[in-house]
Amino acid sequence: MASRDKGRNTRDEAPTRTAGPEAAGLGARRAASLAVAALIGQERPPALDDAVTQAIRAEALAPADAALARAIAVATFRHYGLIRSALAARLEQGLPAAKPHLTALLATATAQILDLSVPDHAAVDLAVRLAKTDNRTAHLAGLVNAVLRRIARERDAILAEGAEALAVNTPDWLARRWIAAYGPERAGLIAQAHRAGAAIDLTLRGDAADWVERLGAVRLPSGSLRLPENGPAIPDLPGFQEGAWWVQDAAAAIPAQLLAPEPGARVLDLCAAPGGKTMQLAAAGARVTAIDRSAPRLERLRENVARLGLDVEIRVADALALEPQDHDAVLLDAPCSATGTIRRHPDVAWTKVEADIARLAALQLRLLDQAAGLVRPGGRLVYCTCSLEPEEGEAQVAAFLARDARFTRVPIRPEEVGGAAALIDGNGDLRTLPCHLPDVPGARGGLDGFFASRLERRG
Repeated sequence: MASRDKGRNTRDEAPTRTAGPEAAGLGARRAASLAVAALIGQERPPALDDAVTQAIRAEALAPADAALARAIAVATFRHYGLIRSALAARLEQGLPAAKPHLTALLATATAQILDLSVPDHAAVDLAVRLAKTDNRTAHLAGLVNAVLRRIARERDAILAEGAEALAVNTPDWLARRWIAAYGPERAGLIAQAHRAGAAIDLTLRGDAADWVERLGAVRLPSGSLRLPENGPAIPDLPGFQEGAWWVQDAAAAIPAQLLAPEPGARVLDLCAAPGGKTMQLAAAGARVTAIDRSAPRLERLRENVARLGLDVEIRVADALALEPQDHDAVLLDAPCSATGTIRRHPDVAWTKVEADIARLAALQLRLLDQAAGLVRPGGRLVYCTCSLEPEEGEAQVAAFLARDARFTRVPIRPEEVGGAAALIDGNGDLRTLPCHLPDVPGARGGLDGFFASRLERRG
């Protein structure tokens, strides 16, 4: 199985670019390479989305080049285990841990050759040009050329090696955990779903009937709409400007549906940013207070709420510092390892470490106990995480119910998830996996990995 390179904080010296005009597409490749390099070997790396956005701004890329840079960076981490293995086998001394920018340059070019619709000669030529523009890699341009030409020649053999996504393209510690939790067959299907990537799902404010046709979308059992691949940019789609819908994975939309607040109910949304669930609750007529520690992340929520014309109280606050309250319902989407989102955020697999699970589970325990004191007797609490790890889901709720006798589980019924009984575990909790919903006519299949439990306070 592919091993995660924990790396060190060793970095290349500062770059010096050569002057002169650049070839078309070079800026996009540079942005992708810089973003990938920012994550390699760091103990606390940024999220890939943030690193790519920063690199795109630094390069002042036009929209088409920005989209290409993002696609290259995402493809690199989606196939990172296979790419590392292929490169290490073709370098005499393996991948150099102390040269993240060389590794990133080779990895992003290899991703283009293996996964993207980029001609081999363009991927190789632009990688060599990029190497020559940076003093950290200029003297290695010949090596870059030779290795990538070999990758292109041997592409079919490399792709055949990567057929077993769990063995080749998943860090050892994650593969081991998923096999223990879900069995080897299902763990393999999860890894395959991660490699396939994610579709774009929408949550509608009102009835979906008109929007299925207008958007050329597919309606999923849970009520979300799934867009076809290679469609227009999201802001260009009908309904965006008027706030008829928002982007939200179909699995991520279920927890707020389970809360099902009555119109006018007082609902507290903890750890609310970026706000998809907040908007669901407000659109259902609830009086929502959205709480999050991150002011920048709440700005995105404010923008979306304004676009949709929803009335939400938004507060920057630490959920753990709130005084006891009597809300009709509380939604706790707790911070977690996010291993359920690897389909759309493939860097998660390579930037998290196993120790993160225990650290985050300890925080989730405190947040769940805190949330229990914020819901009135007779009110409901939904706890959820976008994690595949039982410690952050099933085990967390079992331990909570054992220590707080005021709460009982309210099992989820199949009709609440469009009849998809496979999404409900033996305890009546939600457990979606990336390999669920594999066949969606006209669109890509799969769901984010989510856990949710609906609890009711008896006294």
